[in-house]
Amino acid sequence: MQELITGDPEERASAALARVDALHTALTRIVLEGGNLDGIAAEVASVLDAGVAFTSTDGRERAGSMSADVRAALVDAGLVDPTGRLRVERMDVDGTVRALRVAAGGTDLARLVCVRLGRPLADDDVHALERAAAVAALLITREEAVNAVENKYQGDFLRDLLLRRAADPAYVAEHAATFGWELDRPVVVVAAEIDPADEPASSAQRRQWQERFSAAWRQVTDTVGRGIPAVDFSSEVVALLPVGESDEVGHDVVRRAVLAVAGDKGGGRRPFSVGVSRVAPSLDRLPEAYAQARRAVEVGRRVRGGGSTTFFDQLGLHRLIALIPDGPEGNGELRSFVRDVLGPLAADTTEAADLRETLQVLLDTNFNVAEAARVQFFHYNTMRYRVSKLERLLGPLSTDPHLRLDVAVALRVHEITG
Repeated sequence: MQELITGDPEERASAALARVDALHTALTRIVLEGGNLDGIAAEVASVLDAGVAFTSTDGRERAGSMSADVRAALVDAGLVDPTGRLRVERMDVDGTVRALRVAAGGTDLARLVCVRLGRPLADDDVHALERAAAVAALLITREEAVNAVENKYQGDFLRDLLLRRAADPAYVAEHAATFGWELDRPVVVVAAEIDPADEPASSAQRRQWQERFSAAWRQVTDTVGRGIPAVDFSSEVVALLPVGESDEVGHDVVRRAVLAVAGDKGGGRRPFSVGVSRVAPSLDRLPEAYAQARRAVEVGRRVRGGGSTTFFDQLGLHRLIALIPDGPEGNGELRSFVRDVLGPLAADTTEAADLRETLQVLLDTNFNVAEAARVQFFHYNTMRYRVSKLERLLGPLSTDPHLRLDVAVALRVHEITG
């Protein structure tokens, strides 16, 4: 327990400075001896008689030394979200809770959170925390340099595996064991992408978002189970989540992971979309599963918008459409089909989009004009007029079930191809 310093102001200032210097020396020794953030957190917590944690810039805890009482106090103050994220953006509470930036070279690396129950943090305490943040920045910079090399190596290996470039089972087994991955079990392939930003952002900013996003997936998969690959492919994160007997298609494990990565979306987290493959029971099915996950995230974002989680098996008709090749030849055939069936309704105009919406409502209500009018808040006669116009443009929709099927498929294709 830290003792309160009494005496005249000069003595107090001298004692506080000596304490900060002693802490800095202790922390430097921890780094030089190969220590980690947990060691730094424990040392700072002991010296300041407080709870200490290091988090990512958006509040995901990386290391800490906090008692159960301190954690309970943070929860009671509304400073922890349901997934355990520390709400660092709110932490300046009566001087008892502080969150300091950990930065190096102008780059945000982490947050240092300090909580002291019962009395506020004094100025010399904050000075000590600033020293600790500087030392932690050196350690994090070193760790990230090592991690960048490891992640690049892991990413190249997993990409080769998913694209059928690594065929030798002995080679695969050797490298998987080196990374601590367990690949000989049923998994679903998850492809996660940050949604396009509405605001302008530099390439450095986007890279920082991606690095934080991939770190979040790695941290979450570590809590899901052992030996789970989660790798940054530059524009996406790919994870191989294991499925158990009680979750044969992987829906539960995926939803838990997505919820944990998203949190309450505070702290500057970016919205993202996820595509999930069918279960791949063996290594040789991983390339097929990766292709399914990629198609699922692409189609899901087009149909449902950003922030969606799409399972390949739940794409319905979109699943069949997604099987058509990505290249110009495949997309050209799809667009030709849409033009042939929808005619002028395939145009990129406000009037065509309005008529497509009405047509979809009519299909959803089995061409019940009264119900369709109610759904679109139209007068019955207005909807009758629209039905007549649609039939002039497309043919006898109300009486020809085969034509209705073609039109329904064309509308779904239009959603995907734009």
